[in-house]
Amino acid sequence: MPIDGSQDLTKKKCKPCEGTTPALGTHEVQRYMADVLGWQLEEDKSIKKEFRFKDFAGAMVFVNKVAALAENEGHHPAMLILYNKVRITLSTHAVSGLSENDFIMAAKIDGLLTKA
Repeated sequence: MPIDGSQDLTKKKCKPCEGTTPALGTHEVQRYMADVLGWQLEEDKSIKKEFRFKDFAGAMVFVNKVAALAENEGHHPAMLILYNKVRITLSTHAVSGLSENDFIMAAKIDGLLTKA
């Protein structure tokens, strides 16, 4: 269940972050982690996940979908492409840690794999 109980993270939109909102606390992060299965927490400041594909072309199709999503949401992940693997790291630099935007993006990125 989403942290605020109102809706699925994939139905939310990333909000501009000016750095005036503090980073999520440990308790909030743990609650969000339950909504983004397979993502790993790194020092309470970022989350990451590695995706595997049949080949380089499949990885690039996925990366391009993530790039389009990131542009639409205005929240951009770090991506590393290793032939058929894509490692994505999300963090909100403006708050020097994690924000709800990171979890929204993680959920939407996972959703890209379930779409035809």
